[in-house]
Amino acid sequence: MRAESNGTIRRILCVFPRYTSSFGTFEYAYPLTDGVRAFMPPQGLLLLAAYLPKEWQVRFVDENLRRTTAEEFEWAEAVFVSGMHIQRQQMNDICRHAHEFDLPVALGGPSVSACPDYYPSFDYLHVGELGDATNQLIEILSRDTSRPDHQVVLTTKDRIPMTEFPIPAYELADVKKYFLGSIQYSSGCPYQCEFCDIPGLYGRNPRIKSPEQIIAELDRLRECGMTDTIYFVDDNFIGNRKAAMDLLPHLIEWQKKTGYVMRLACEATLNIAKRPEILEKMREAYFTTIFCGIETPDPDALKAMHKDHNMMVPILEGVRTINSHGMEVVSGIIMGLDSDKPNTSDVLLAFIEESQIPLLTINLLQALPKTPLWDRLEREGRLINDDGRDSNVDFLLPYDDVVASWKHCMEVAYEPAKVYARFQYQCDHTYSNRLKVPVSDEMKTWPNIRRALVMLRNIFWKVGVLGNYRRVFWKFALGRIRCGDLEGLIGSTLVAHHLITFARAASSGKQNASNYSVRLREAAVPAE
Repeated sequence: MRAESNGTIRRILCVFPRYTSSFGTFEYAYPLTDGVRAFMPPQGLLLLAAYLPKEWQVRFVDENLRRTTAEEFEWAEAVFVSGMHIQRQQMNDICRHAHEFDLPVALGGPSVSACPDYYPSFDYLHVGELGDATNQLIEILSRDTSRPDHQVVLTTKDRIPMTEFPIPAYELADVKKYFLGSIQYSSGCPYQCEFCDIPGLYGRNPRIKSPEQIIAELDRLRECGMTDTIYFVDDNFIGNRKAAMDLLPHLIEWQKKTGYVMRLACEATLNIAKRPEILEKMREAYFTTIFCGIETPDPDALKAMHKDHNMMVPILEGVRTINSHGMEVVSGIIMGLDSDKPNTSDVLLAFIEESQIPLLTINLLQALPKTPLWDRLEREGRLINDDGRDSNVDFLLPYDDVVASWKHCMEVAYEPAKVYARFQYQCDHTYSNRLKVPVSDEMKTWPNIRRALVMLRNIFWKVGVLGNYRRVFWKFALGRIRCGDLEGLIGSTLVAHHLITFARAASSGKQNASNYSVRLREAAVPAE
């Protein structure tokens, strides 16, 4: 499905802002790869680019890969921008730059949908998902591309069904330069965790695409050159369990047909461990990673944040169940909860040791607009409007103590020996449970072999020779080489190097203690 125009032809420049350095963008892994420069292709802007009238000309720039040029601004008649809170400063910078060329700038995406007041300089604010507001914006620009006299806010009331979404314009993105591919199957989540803004933004009744759409998108990603891991960016892959079960046989068939050249990953609630029929199908579809918002091992804290579904199965048992199906667990962890105690960091470190989860995104609690947490803290007078802090929450424990506790966790949890020990556990107890897939002819081609050789060269030189944790690395690497597991060596080292490097910066105070903080910083992921 595409929007209709009134016969006019417009030139639209879609610009995705740089990320500020964060735990989840893996930028420290990029130098070890064969040319990766950014995290994932942005779904929102590429979907919008595909939805615009077919007569319109569209260019796409991801400023994580390179800066937008003056020539591109001069070519454009209007600029579209989208992003998250962590990109707030960069979005405003793009707007200022576009205004230097007297271009109207429209902003959409999750940040502006939650906080329109963050963006007073933009000409058009698109609040909400693809829908009637999108059509209104297209209609306005069809008539006139001059800047309006005052800011225009367009709010989606009638969303376009996801079954009518076009395939995102992956062809506009240089997908080979991304760490992961991205695909969206559903929108929304049935749960109401206190800190989460997803139900407020996208609803509690998940909307879904058809299996045929997903297969078509996977085919398009392959055509564009994606050959590694595809991440389902859904808020909860099993938000609609029946729909997930309907999709999985299609994914299995597609993987068999294409020779399992893609690994799949997703986000899901931990209670997926109660659904062995889903986990088994996911294993057959070659899902290798699940991000679970564990948040805390404290049952009282889980109950307080309305995340009781994490207790449907004991947490460690749930992690082991997922591992037994060949899928590594990545976990979200929150510090600064009202239930935290002075020894919370020690409890958390003990949990990490016992769970053997290699990658945990440990964040300070941040209250986001459109969440029950925001409403509660506002009533209690515990929201702090200070962009110099790592959190806008007035913690019950002293702020400096909470930040110090976070730094301690980052420092200890990501000591090189501990990180590699957890990856060794995954090699022995998780990766060994994965589906044994054939090596397809496509994977034996010279470009793929060369890619692996380039990454091995970078890893051996930059980590094994120049790195300052060489002894730990070689102990792990030689074990993988003896097993003939070069894929495990490369994958584990890429992630481990980022974790170790980022954690060192975090524990020394050079990184924010919350990926969701609105604290304004310079974007530390340069576009060259």
